Amino acid sequence: MFEKLQERLEATFKKIRGYGKVTEDNIKDSLREVRIALLEADVNYKVAKDFLEKIKEKAIGEGVLTSITPGQLFVKTVHDELCELLGQVNKPLDVSGSPPVSLMLIGLQGSGKTTTAGKLALQLRKKGRKPLLVPSDVYRPAAIDQLLKIGQQINIATFAPKDIRDPIVICKEARIHAMKNGFDTMIIDTAGRLHINDEMVEELVKQKGLLNPRETLLVLDAMTGQDAVTSATTFNEKVGVDGIILTKLDGDTRGGAALSIKAVTGKPIKFIGVGEKLDALEPFFPERMASRILGMGDVVSLVEKAQEVFDEKQAKELERKLRKDEFTLEDFRDQLKQMKQLGSIESIIGMIPGLNKLKGAIDFTAAEKDIRKTEAIINSMTARERVYPNIIDGSRRMRIAKGSGTQVHDVNDLLKKYMETRKMIKKMTKGGMKGLQRQLLFR
Repeated sequence: MFEKLQERLEATFKKIRGYGKVTEDNIKDSLREVRIALLEADVNYKVAKDFLEKIKEKAIGEGVLTSITPGQLFVKTVHDELCELLGQVNKPLDVSGSPPVSLMLIGLQGSGKTTTAGKLALQLRKKGRKPLLVPSDVYRPAAIDQLLKIGQQINIATFAPKDIRDPIVICKEARIHAMKNGFDTMIIDTAGRLHINDEMVEELVKQKGLLNPRETLLVLDAMTGQDAVTSATTFNEKVGVDGIILTKLDGDTRGGAALSIKAVTGKPIKFIGVGEKLDALEPFFPERMASRILGMGDVVSLVEKAQEVFDEKQAKELERKLRKDEFTLEDFRDQLKQMKQLGSIESIIGMIPGLNKLKGAIDFTAAEKDIRKTEAIINSMTARERVYPNIIDGSRRMRIAKGSGTQVHDVNDLLKKYMETRKMIKKMTKGGMKGLQRQLLFR
């Protein structure tokens, strides 16, 4: 996410921090580098120009030139302006009003509307809502079946229309169904086209008139860059948009759409898609995103994710097991599963300040592969073997290796690391932190 832009800006900031004294000339040089970085990231030209003018106005002045740490102040100025560009504050989804509240998803074909509908439904259920997925795309083959399948995957109700020829009829029947069955939110997955045409616009306007949605959300593919911004402008003019959901942002190394869209359309980004899994949708926070772009991490989002993933009762039970020296391979596997729910190793490291530089030094693909291999090995063990690994002899190791698609030496490595971890935990819990520090110092 924003990798190329991040690298460019980091190089620029490193350069300006290296100056003993910041002058008007080297600030202009830095702004030139920032300009190149933005244009290479496919940021709208006018947006980039206005952005740089604001930084220049704040940066070339007595406040920066006489500052004790002028380089840091310059970085702060860029950060503040990035926050402004991205929308300043988080704009939460508005689901107020008499139920069933309608949320209408619109966008071009291939932008990820149908998958996003499922992701959004999951988000709303976490907030205590009772959503109903409504498929109104009667043109794309299997579009209705796709949404029904997504609903089954996440155990969220999906309206199954009897008449699949008319989206207006589908919306009318879905509303009646929602009212009868106590659904407080309807998420309507509308039809898209390969390009915006009069027929699509007319249909969307009719659906919007019927549904009177609380919010009309435009789903855009972040990887299409300025094409996404152009689409957003047209959809907003012809249909009317309340907010934007940017999909595939995890694969967008440039970031031009995210950085341009609020300034061009005036509409806030409400959610970002950060992966293919149905739980990979995040509320958009401009300040946090600005920090990520500048390599400052995003600890707040990481903590929020951890709070969602880690169960307090499980954490207390794990603590008890650690203190009693009862930490088993099954517990180890459960911890790996929970860690995976936080996201990829690369995304987690990107959220921790100062660790962003490790990205080039770590083979994340190999690290993820090792985790999957560890899980496979533990899954191939019997319940007794996971609790009492000392019973795993040569023949058992061969069986476990064969069952997990690994080699015997992989099983040996895992058991060795597990035993070393247990010894370390035992020393820590027995002697407290001081005891552990002594062990580490004299090792």
